[in-house]
Amino acid sequence: MSLLLDTHVALWGLTGDKVLGDELLDRLTHDPDIFLSPVTIWEITIKQALGKLAGPPDLAERVRDMGFRELPVTHAHALTAGRLPLHHRDPFDRMLIAQATVENLTLATRDTNVLRYDIDTLVI
Repeated sequence: MSLLLDTHVALWGLTGDKVLGDELLDRLTHDPDIFLSPVTIWEITIKQALGKLAGPPDLAERVRDMGFRELPVTHAHALTAGRLPLHHRDPFDRMLIAQATVENLTLATRDTNVLRYDIDTLVI
């Protein structure tokens, strides 16, 4: 199963947070089928600018450089995100949901709002 990481999962992976469990932490460092969207980097930088997320100034770059495969945002992703039911209004999560849908990826998340969509999830 190929994974797309929600922002909090990517941050936990960076810090080696045990909430992910040893098996998933190991997978994040060795599996070539782990994807990271630029949406995650965008969300981190915005939250840092708003003072909602602490961390070093290069936190977004650290997450980007973790070795995950980049999943560019496409027109198909944008169309799908715009047409999703309004179960969840967070634009970052809506785009990740759309990307997971279009690319047939499993979204690794702890966000219970994401579970309201018909997508494969790995609940953390």
